[in-house]
Amino acid sequence: MAVINFYPSRSSRSQKSAVFASLALAAALGLAGCETTNTSDAVIRIDKAQGSQENIASLTAVINANPRDPEGYNVRGSAYGRAGEFRKALDDFNTALQINPRFFQAYANRALVYRNMGQQPQAIADYNAALQINPSYDVAYIGRGNVYRMAGQDDQAFNDFSKAIQLGTTDGRAYHNRGLIYQKRNQQDKAIDDFSKAISLSPNSPEPYNGRGISYIALNDNDNAFADFNHAIELNGNLAESWANQALVYERRGEKDKAIRSYRHAVGLDPKYQPARDGLARVGGTTG
Repeated sequence: MAVINFYPSRSSRSQKSAVFASLALAAALGLAGCETTNTSDAVIRIDKAQGSQENIASLTAVINANPRDPEGYNVRGSAYGRAGEFRKALDDFNTALQINPRFFQAYANRALVYRNMGQQPQAIADYNAALQINPSYDVAYIGRGNVYRMAGQDDQAFNDFSKAIQLGTTDGRAYHNRGLIYQKRNQQDKAIDDFSKAISLSPNSPEPYNGRGISYIALNDNDNAFADFNHAIELNGNLAESWANQALVYERRGEKDKAIRSYRHAVGLDPKYQPARDGLARVGGTTG
């Protein structure tokens, strides 16, 4: 499943208390500041531990010590969001924005929660607000681009990802997601270039390897595709997509038994993953 990180502010009106909040966050949760993973979708990986009584109590103590510091609410809202407590997350981001209406990171974080709640217009509005305050905020361009891409608005998504890239983003998602649009447009060489850049920025993420492998398949380059799919499996063996992609190469090579095994493994990981079910049906392993 794809992961999107929340973002603390890089500065606030109360620098001292913001630093205190960040230190408490690192100690209590071990969160990674502005670190991101290279993903194609806008999905929060739910981690109930983030919403444990101990973690929330630690963050609440920070808020109680600094009740007018919006960063504390932003941090706790992020913890609630990762725990799947979306309503509580929204409450904290709302409070942060009441204290500091120009807190663009809180707008982007609230947008992420809205995206995961299926409230796409609200997400777009919040990304727009973040960009109005900080037109150079690459995170908001990438987030808004994802909303557009998932809605099939590829031109708007492409423009947002390209803007983030023009701003010098080091977030591989911008390249990965633009690569997906190039791929959809059958501009496979450009897609491969973008996936390769995404890999250079996030070498431990399997998603861009899968993306690049699919473009290699489109160019009938089975060997490079196979290498990418295998590496994706090495990085994370629990993704049905990677196994189904590996099976596709086996199928194209005429290695039916190996294709069946890989398709079955993909279906075992995700019984609803239709490409694996369809592939298994094609090679005579049942399902469909």
